[in-house]
Amino acid sequence: MEIDLLDRALLEAHARRDTTELIRLYSLAAEECEAKQDIGAACFFLTQAFVFALESGAEEAFELNQKLADRGRVHRFTSST
Repeated sequence: MEIDLLDRALLEAHARRDTTELIRLYSLAAEECEAKQDIGAACFFLTQAFVFALESGAEEAFELNQKLADRGRVHRFTSST
């Protein structure tokens, strides 16, 4: 997704308080940064997605935790319960 479109989509999702969309968009932004080898930015976006997933109780939190742990940014969850 083009960066301007992604920025607008994120702002709109924030305005709507659409956590599902925020998780998806921040994850997408992270993937795009990783593709460009910008790991710092990717981890920033993964962290944002992770926080929204944790706050909303979304199941994506475990996958996002895994990705951040693989990059040395957080401790890995030990259980999904």
